[in-house]
Amino acid sequence: MRETSSSGFESNAVVSPPPSPPQALLERLKDYGQEDAFALWNELSPDERDLLVKDIEGLDLSRIDRIIRCSLRSHGLPAAAIEPVAESTVSTVEERSAEERERWWKMGLKAISDGKLAVLLLSGGQGTRLGSSDPKGCFNIGLPSGKSLFQLQAERILCVQRLAAHASNENSALVQIHWYIMTSPFTDDATRKFFESHKYFGLEVEQVTFFQQGTIPCVSKDGRYIMETPYTVAKAPDGNGGVYSALKSTKLLDDMASKGIKYIDCYGVDNALVRVADPAFLGYFIDKGVAAAAKVVRKAYPQEKVGVFVRRGKGGPLTVVEYSELDPSLASAVNQATGRLRFCWSNVCLHMFTLDFLNQVANGLEKDSVYHLAEKKIPSIHGYEMGLKLEQFIFDAFPYAPTTALFEVLREEEFAPVKNANGSNYDTPDSAKLLVLRLHTRWVVAAGGFLTHSVPLYATGVEVSPLCSYAGENLEPICRGRTFHAPCEITF
Repeated sequence: MRETSSSGFESNAVVSPPPSPPQALLERLKDYGQEDAFALWNELSPDERDLLVKDIEGLDLSRIDRIIRCSLRSHGLPAAAIEPVAESTVSTVEERSAEERERWWKMGLKAISDGKLAVLLLSGGQGTRLGSSDPKGCFNIGLPSGKSLFQLQAERILCVQRLAAHASNENSALVQIHWYIMTSPFTDDATRKFFESHKYFGLEVEQVTFFQQGTIPCVSKDGRYIMETPYTVAKAPDGNGGVYSALKSTKLLDDMASKGIKYIDCYGVDNALVRVADPAFLGYFIDKGVAAAAKVVRKAYPQEKVGVFVRRGKGGPLTVVEYSELDPSLASAVNQATGRLRFCWSNVCLHMFTLDFLNQVANGLEKDSVYHLAEKKIPSIHGYEMGLKLEQFIFDAFPYAPTTALFEVLREEEFAPVKNANGSNYDTPDSAKLLVLRLHTRWVVAAGGFLTHSVPLYATGVEVSPLCSYAGENLEPICRGRTFHAPCEITF
């Protein structure tokens, strides 16, 4: 082709066609039916082409293909019928003796002082629904102390370390609970900086390990990648159940083994009353000799938006059914013998696992490659379009467990979810704050303290620092005979 130069003379210069996509990469995409990722290649600038190639090369194409195929194939298949979990198989609050509680508490503290417990925090989410772009753990729910969820949890770890050291007559500096914190690509940097700026809330830097959960491409209903931009595949975090593959790929399961850890306490960040590293739950877990356990609360009413534990098939494994998947007639069914809901044991993401079981789950979930499909609006080159996000959930582990134990706790003592902005009908910072203040007020009164308040008591109360007391213990020396003006924080 001839071109005319600016001086009017014809030029023999030839315009080169744009370079083709890397042939080997294109062939691999064709193998998995994903070659459309390069559909706009000719329209991209050289820099954008480089970005697209790097983006595709960063994907484990064979693994993602297996996940997409297995998940789409299993979606919509009839699941085995579910049965209620028999109340006789649950450790209920009312059936526990004081002697049992004391024994479990001491067993748990002994295991902690021996360095056998690690804490695993699921903290990949942003506070978007709370009106914040920060990680959820950075959120201040409005307590008198102004502490964030991260700080409350860190201080509970410090308190348990001190209790374990005291119980074993050791120097408190020698007892450490390692804290593994799973972030996401959207929260990792901000989470690390938050901990650094707050000097790890009194914990030692080396006892906190951050790691990221994975992401997975968003796909159309026929399994093709959705392109967020002409040079970027749309991706989403792989769910809180992504913790299992993340622990394996980062070799943190090996790290736990090298530290002598045998038990892992796993929980979600958005619970203001979570008893992190609960010695009583750990002692119960060890005593039962099971592979997995979960704290459960009784479902408050049939339509409550919580998953429930069920048995999948007659005599089958324990698993969790999400509220959206539970038929309304089953959700409302009542056990005539007890007068309570038949499906009443709510999953509130408070779990205990053995390290051996976590290894088994990581391998099993990876082999089976079945993810939950969530139909969502996905940002794409065509604007927002309906597509599928693929996720695993933390409770996907339970069907793999040879033995599972359920441990009932009182929601007013251990479950204050922070999910929605103030002004919503439930699970707000204000509702969580009120649950914390009411519980701590009961602790103070039981320890012989008195309260005055300038507004109605139902709207206020006192906050007990986790550095003071873990579960209401050891408060008498601080509280007996003293009057506290609410709202306030009680600390040393």
